[in-house]
Amino acid sequence: MTPDRFFSLMLLLGSRDAVTTRELASALGVSLRTVTRDLNWLRDAGMPVTAQRGRLGGVTMLPGSGLDLMRLTPDERDHLALTGLDERQRVELDAAAESRRALSKIAAAPSRRVDELLLLTDVVHVDSRPWREARALGTTPASLVGAVRRGRRLRIEYDSPRASCPSELVVDPYGLLAKAGTWYLVADCARAPRMYRLERITAWSEVDQPRRIRENQTLATVAAALVAQWEDDHVIEVSATVDQNQIERARRIFGRRLVQDDHEESTTGHKVTIRFLRLEDVRALLPFGSAITVHGPTEARVHLSDLATSLAHHYGPSPTS
Repeated sequence: MTPDRFFSLMLLLGSRDAVTTRELASALGVSLRTVTRDLNWLRDAGMPVTAQRGRLGGVTMLPGSGLDLMRLTPDERDHLALTGLDERQRVELDAAAESRRALSKIAAAPSRRVDELLLLTDVVHVDSRPWREARALGTTPASLVGAVRRGRRLRIEYDSPRASCPSELVVDPYGLLAKAGTWYLVADCARAPRMYRLERITAWSEVDQPRRIRENQTLATVAAALVAQWEDDHVIEVSATVDQNQIERARRIFGRRLVQDDHEESTTGHKVTIRFLRLEDVRALLPFGSAITVHGPTEARVHLSDLATSLAHHYGPSPTS
């Protein structure tokens, strides 16, 4: 269990009378199996966590046994309540200072158990940043979050990969979404929901008008609908065989777009179907080389062949050599 998820789980249990494991999984952005494992971990650590079955049941923690939040300021409580963020994302959101202060106050509370073990915070350090991470371009979450919280419309310049030049848009923001290590602005544009990668927002300004979001819609509901649409919508389905030693990598890259046929498995490879939004997107298979063999449709095989030929010509011997 990560430190952020531990504190998020403790906050959720301490702030509600009873909560289901499904609600915990949704709030933390993890699976039911992970939540069950985390709850068992808390019980093994001596936390008085109980579970009641039935319509009125749920997971509870005995009063007075959770985190002591009385010493936290409202701003520190607000930042600590952001569930699912890792250390790098808190820094990008400019929320690291408040979160560290909140965690230090909680950690400084008198322990109910006396032992000679060093504190985990003294012997474990978490750095979630990738190795040799390139400096982010475009708009940062910290620079935009204040404008979003003021509830104003925004005028943005967005450098879409499908357009020859940045376009200027007026949007009604719901908020910021951190998904798979990337930050997005979730907003309505002409009353239609969209996700805009912050790194592609080259400029922005506030419009002196309140945002006009759709009734009964929140950041959570709109983001969930957009993510589901992105993961489920597709134009082309590619059938392929993935080598045994590359199937985990393929699952990480394609996520729910990769569906494995459990009835077609051999010692050398896995039969899969991978969904793509456009035919052009099958180029994502090129880095796998011969570790992925595409069986169909024909247009996918032809397009990959054309891409591979073009790449071979690009790196082939120079005519003057």
